[in-house]
Amino acid sequence: MNEQLIFPTLVGIAEHLRNRLDSKKYLLLFAHNGIGKTRLSMSFRKLGKGEDSRDTLYYNAFTEDLFTWSDDQRVLRIKNSESRFVSGMRELEMESRIREFLPRYADFDFVIDYENWTVVFNRDIGKGGRTENMDHIKVSRGEENLFIWCCFLAVAKLAIDGESSYSWVKFLYIDDPISSLDDNNSIAVAAHLAEMLKRSDGDVKTVVSSHHTLFFNVMSNALSNAEKYFMGRIGEGGYTLKNTGDTPTFLHVALLLQLHEAAETGEVYTYHFNILRNVLEKTAAFHGYRRFSDCIPQDENDPEGIVHRRIVNLLSHGNYSLFEPQEMVPDNKRHFQRILDNFMSSFRFNPDLFPQQKEEAQTQ
Repeated sequence: MNEQLIFPTLVGIAEHLRNRLDSKKYLLLFAHNGIGKTRLSMSFRKLGKGEDSRDTLYYNAFTEDLFTWSDDQRVLRIKNSESRFVSGMRELEMESRIREFLPRYADFDFVIDYENWTVVFNRDIGKGGRTENMDHIKVSRGEENLFIWCCFLAVAKLAIDGESSYSWVKFLYIDDPISSLDDNNSIAVAAHLAEMLKRSDGDVKTVVSSHHTLFFNVMSNALSNAEKYFMGRIGEGGYTLKNTGDTPTFLHVALLLQLHEAAETGEVYTYHFNILRNVLEKTAAFHGYRRFSDCIPQDENDPEGIVHRRIVNLLSHGNYSLFEPQEMVPDNKRHFQRILDNFMSSFRFNPDLFPQQKEEAQTQ
């Protein structure tokens, strides 16, 4: 099954995912930034929300918004203590449960003040041959996100283990849990999450979505039986969902397939330049180049590669390219096609994945 489905709305995709979870335990979804992953997670949640019930425990950007840092007091504030995500923390002794996960990623500890719903962080610091505990320390944004992620893991584990307080959870929906993290922590988060999900014997089903290629690849390899999708966008007219089937799990190849299809149909939008830059950056890193532009082959109309570098730079920046997809003008479409063709001619990929290019090569 390697079909591509078209949906006019995100609700249609959410319904499809719920239907697939009737027979699958895990679904993995990759989508470029700005396609609508976070909104999809909310559509999925709303489909399971009745007047007095809900069925989805989710982690996304809105989960992180439940917490806010106070510079004045150096505490992390929990803004909505009535949220079902945090409401059971006091009764279930969540500190010890969070500490099951936090030491994997960080070297600080914490204390939760349930009266004021704040979190104070502390860390042991070596000074003059002795260790001193520093209280009310300021943690980085990445460390803050790791703490929030560990809070979620503690709650998710309770749901997976069948804790009565979370018996309402039928689905976990996890969207991009790795913002502000470096690659090492991204790998650790993905590997640990996959490990926890594989150990689950319960009935809770899981959707994991991400725009991060490394994170997605680790999850794909660890959860080999998961159904895997690539989510795309058709301008402002809808969304595509493609079951990867036998498509390689390396995302740069999958992204190239998406770019190739866009170039073939002529439906090239601003966000395709973001994807193109992403592929160029990954290729440059793999081949040891310092800049993505080193992987833009010289063209007879641009022997120094300056024009094409500037075009990719310009059209892969700015919020318009991510959140307001606009179809490219003819000149920019030609530049896109030329850059892509030259790149794929210089860096060889399996021609069976790109039938038209294979036919052209055979006729030359």
